[in-house]
Amino acid sequence: MNKSFLWSEWSESFYMALAAIRSNKLRSTLTLLGIVIGVFSIIAVTTAMRVMQNNIEGELNSLGSNVFEISKWPVFHAGGPGSWQKYHNRKDITYEQVLRLKERATLASSVGAQADRGGKIAQYNGQKTNPNLSISGITPDIFVAQNKKIDEGRPLSQSDVETGQLVCVIDPNLVKTLFSHTDPLGEEVKVDGIGYRVIGTIKDEGNVVGGGQPYMLVPISTFFARYGKERSLDVYIQSADQKTFQAAQEQVEGILRSIRNVPPGKEDDFEIISNASLVDQFNQITFYVRIGAIVISAIALLAAGVGIMNIMLVGVTERTREIGVRKSVGATRRNILAQFLLEAVVLCEVGGVVGILLGLVGGNLAALAMHMKAAFPVDWAMIGLIVCSIVGVTFGVYPAYKAASVDPIESLRYE
Repeated sequence: MNKSFLWSEWSESFYMALAAIRSNKLRSTLTLLGIVIGVFSIIAVTTAMRVMQNNIEGELNSLGSNVFEISKWPVFHAGGPGSWQKYHNRKDITYEQVLRLKERATLASSVGAQADRGGKIAQYNGQKTNPNLSISGITPDIFVAQNKKIDEGRPLSQSDVETGQLVCVIDPNLVKTLFSHTDPLGEEVKVDGIGYRVIGTIKDEGNVVGGGQPYMLVPISTFFARYGKERSLDVYIQSADQKTFQAAQEQVEGILRSIRNVPPGKEDDFEIISNASLVDQFNQITFYVRIGAIVISAIALLAAGVGIMNIMLVGVTERTREIGVRKSVGATRRNILAQFLLEAVVLCEVGGVVGILLGLVGGNLAALAMHMKAAFPVDWAMIGLIVCSIVGVTFGVYPAYKAASVDPIESLRYE
């Protein structure tokens, strides 16, 4: 039997399956709902997870190469009620500890510190931001560690830190909000009644998670003078190269344990955060969400499969005479089997495609609401279609076999 004949046979069965689905639109639509719900739930969840993961990885890529962070607080926390107290009870990472770390960390090419204060309002010439400005006190090494490139002007210098200058470097969002028609360099931005002269602007890289809340960077000494030193700093360490990255982490961990008097055998009282650890933590936290979506989808698809089998069996009974006519003009058992099996698969695939489209729309609408870039989980979409085919074959085999087994003589007498 040549390939062209097989192709013609299966094509005919496919078109007959489509015709059968179109002839019973309401029944087909109701049957599709289970498939649509099952596929939608898993695609919507995985799309949302992929959006968040892509944006997290995008922000991580904004860090300089070979950079890791030291913080009092974890980025992600999945503990139960009250477990946050463990991190709250940790000692702050102080500026003095950062300076001692910088002296002793021989495998680090740069060590930068940062302290943040959010919920501020920046003002310039009657223009002002929403109360979502973050003002950050930094050491100059932060520009390297966080891969912050200067668009105009200059970055903060060690001299600015030593002399406590009232100067700042502002991000693109703050430029757009306050200086849409003015060159910001040399102008004065006021926060909490204090004026900061703009000496530089950050280049817009377009990779900030959340659409980008405005921020401004000031010398860490200026920040301490205004907001106090009683706070924990975030420390960014860059190793000389990728080969020494792991060794630099281990060295910094040992130095910090020594500086902070952590007893041997006890866990660190600080977090070491790297690109890989963040992605791993995110995947661990969202693992159970994905498992839940898969379980819901499996239940919905099982119910939909039973519904498809039931509808197909009803269809076989209703189309007994049609089957007899086809057999009387030369259709074989295989032709009838292929027709009804393809009808079940096509029905599932149509539901799968609708579920995938709705899932992509739902997941990406959530992304737009969070000002994140859209994503298309091709792997999960393909898995969804494959699962739909399996459901169609599994629950369509028995009705197709029953249709193929109909006696042509008896079927022609069927009313």
